[in-house]
Amino acid sequence: MTSENTSFAYERLGMLIGGRWIYDAAKCGDVVDPATGQVIGHLPHATDEDLAEAVASSQRAFEAWKDRSALERGLILRRFADLARSHAEQIGSSMTRDQGKPLAEAIGEIRFAADHADWHAEEARRIYGRVIPSRDPRVQQLVLREPAGVCVAFTPWNFPFSQALRKVVAALASGCTVILKGPAESPSSTVAIGRLMQEAGLPDGCLNIVWGQSAHISETLLAAPEVKKISFTGSVEVGKLLASLAGKHMKRTTMELGGHAPVIVFDDADINAAADALAAQKVRNAGQVCVSPTRFYVQARAHDRFLSRFAEKVGQTKVGGGFEQGVQMGPLCHARRVSAMEAFVQDARDQGADIVTGGHRIGNAGFFYAPTVVAGGTDALQLMNEEPFGPIAAVTPFGDFEEVIRRANSLPFGLASYVFTGSSSQAQHTSRALAAGMVSINHFGLALPETPFGGINDSGYGSEGGEETFDGYLNTKFVTRFDAIPA
Repeated sequence: MTSENTSFAYERLGMLIGGRWIYDAAKCGDVVDPATGQVIGHLPHATDEDLAEAVASSQRAFEAWKDRSALERGLILRRFADLARSHAEQIGSSMTRDQGKPLAEAIGEIRFAADHADWHAEEARRIYGRVIPSRDPRVQQLVLREPAGVCVAFTPWNFPFSQALRKVVAALASGCTVILKGPAESPSSTVAIGRLMQEAGLPDGCLNIVWGQSAHISETLLAAPEVKKISFTGSVEVGKLLASLAGKHMKRTTMELGGHAPVIVFDDADINAAADALAAQKVRNAGQVCVSPTRFYVQARAHDRFLSRFAEKVGQTKVGGGFEQGVQMGPLCHARRVSAMEAFVQDARDQGADIVTGGHRIGNAGFFYAPTVVAGGTDALQLMNEEPFGPIAAVTPFGDFEEVIRRANSLPFGLASYVFTGSSSQAQHTSRALAAGMVSINHFGLALPETPFGGINDSGYGSEGGEETFDGYLNTKFVTRFDAIPA
């Protein structure tokens, strides 16, 4: 399967340091089109001197940016949002080339992400302090919220525009500056953010973009005394590593890590509607979504009916290159994900589970894998214990409320969870019992700009979005002043 040509050229890849674009470097990495396996670009890697200049320029810019009013900062972010929407097709075309998702999904990601810039621009005007009534009329007590300083953001390849933008706009709106290390697999979106921020009028140094070996970049930047905060979205393993490194240097962190989202379908739900909605959500971005529904628990009386409908809808998914007309799911982002899907399926077969649909690679070119539904397995399946991060789901029956809550909460992850039920009482009890940072009932309502997004336990800590979005980027300062009352 191959992608069709498009009229837009692939984004020219570079680093942005101190307002200057760097395209050539002694060391570069290849960027591959996952639909063809062909190299489509080369990504320059930062030297230690480049990293030092990124830190220095971020600190210089912070000294002025922190004193710009929220209105001024917001004006730049709103201009960026307008530019992102007007360039969505061009940016989306490059994203489809290096990430693989269907063009319509890529364009939709950019347009939706622009809402985050608008929302943060407006919400920055409501970063309030407070006055604490004192015990002495001669004393005034104030609480101030001040930007933390230079931030470092590490962002993933599955949503390369929106995940990066959420961190960048939160930092900039709060008065911080940010060094962004985006995903080497799908770098064009990160570069596009840098270009549009410049066009919107962001001062030099407020956003720096660097590329290179992730471990070296993280160790170097986190050791810099000017860096005050890191924000990371990615795997649990890497997140724990970065958190320990940040702790060594006393840096504050926001960690949005992996999940393994349970889905609970009670027998009083609209079974057909639930199956249809979940099938569409499962193949979104080829299942490469941290909040993708993955562990399906269906009450026994509705299990067979749900499985039949769900597997039918999943099996009907049109898979192909992201530029093909009507395609619903593109390739996986890289070959490692295909190998991972094959391992999950082989384990399921070895343990006697049924592959209801899918379970195989598609074609010999690119990284395509058929959307897959597994049934008849136990909770011992690898698929029930490890996040698949791909177009594969396991469906199992459950008996009563206590059983399904125990099983849903049995893993150390706690990011997203989903409930389908026709009972308000059932919805309330289940949402309280689930150990997760987010619970969505009878629909998919996560990741809006105005709502907090984050997990608990091994899925991380801290929130992006909602009024909580600025907590990780602001220092709290208490000021108390004594004024003698004139005689």
